[in-house]
Amino acid sequence: MGLTHSRSHHSHSYSSSSFHDQNIDMEMSESISTQTDVSFILAKHVFSKEIKGDTNLVFSPLSIQIVLGLIAAGSKGPTKDQLLCFLKSKSINELNSLYSHIVNIVFVDGSPNGGPRLSIANGVWIDQTLPFKPSFKKVVDNVYKAASNSVDFQNKATEVANQVNQWAKMKTNDLIKEILPHGTVNNMTRLIFANALYFKGEWNDKFNASETKDYEFHLLRGGSIKAPFMTSNKKQYAVAFDGFKVLVLHYKQGRDTTRRFCMYLILPDARDGLPALIDKISSEPGFLNNHVPFEKAKMRKLLIPKFKTTFGFEASKVLKGLGVTSPFSSGGLTEMVDSVLGGRLFVSQIFHKSFIEVNEEGTEAAAVTASVVMTKSLIIEKEIDFVADHPFMFLIRDDATGVVLFIGSVLNPLAG
Repeated sequence: MGLTHSRSHHSHSYSSSSFHDQNIDMEMSESISTQTDVSFILAKHVFSKEIKGDTNLVFSPLSIQIVLGLIAAGSKGPTKDQLLCFLKSKSINELNSLYSHIVNIVFVDGSPNGGPRLSIANGVWIDQTLPFKPSFKKVVDNVYKAASNSVDFQNKATEVANQVNQWAKMKTNDLIKEILPHGTVNNMTRLIFANALYFKGEWNDKFNASETKDYEFHLLRGGSIKAPFMTSNKKQYAVAFDGFKVLVLHYKQGRDTTRRFCMYLILPDARDGLPALIDKISSEPGFLNNHVPFEKAKMRKLLIPKFKTTFGFEASKVLKGLGVTSPFSSGGLTEMVDSVLGGRLFVSQIFHKSFIEVNEEGTEAAAVTASVVMTKSLIIEKEIDFVADHPFMFLIRDDATGVVLFIGSVLNPLAG
């Protein structure tokens, strides 16, 4: 995201997501559960604003929250209070502790141990005329492990924008080519925060590509298309509830015992049931923890479409709609820099972009930004059909800690 000073129009960048460790205490576990609730509220608003026709969506609420956490650490007064309220956190210290855990523990690369390949990166670009306040620099360095870059926005805005885009491209393994649209950084820009996330995991049980066949996929607004669907006759972690089903596909862990990455597919029974399902999930705190399939079920029929999508949006409108308005006007970001200009800094835009591909081998995804009550399964079936031949929701999560990295929806498996 970008900070501008005074009344200028200006810009930002960022992108990403998150996970956690097994031996976390109740407080951390509660923080993560709350953070997931915020993710679903964000998802509902992004989906309702951005769903156009049959566009697939994927984004990393966590990536957006990390950037907001960084902004909160540099703010005070009503701006800080508004950010803490939105992120449902009691204090900056609590927030720093949560994101430090995510950055340093959940996001450790699992590929050396035969698990998913993971990376999270935070970057800050600040105008050379503005020195960081030591207290904020400490948070940037130690909590977020962010790389700080002193740059010349006033004379070289385009070059800095290119530098940020190159950084995002490198950190996401070339999947996110451009996080900052052309013209969003100018000589009034003073500060850019960016967050990039990359995830690549192989299924624990891969699908046999020779069994992938074309079937009908029914679109939300009527009509249908033919798309390639993967299938398997193995038992799966799946459960049927009233009005929807949940299927969990596990990623290969190798020797990594601290995390358990999975993809959740949440399929409404009704062909046009996705909007109502998203409303339900976002309005029930702890929804995910209460709807986890704990046992493998025999599958009468399993069909999941292959899909690949890139999705980007500017998040300030969504955030303003959720009551986060103060950071976008000057006056509250006074804890970032040692300068009289600190009072004139404000967030102009927050850009987010994500990519995901799901096929027989597994998933590649990138983004550049504790409940004791269990809901009983209402329908105990010996065998389950899970035929994802109409719009559904998906997410990638670390089940060991509960951290959700990506949330998305498939409205048309053939749409990029």
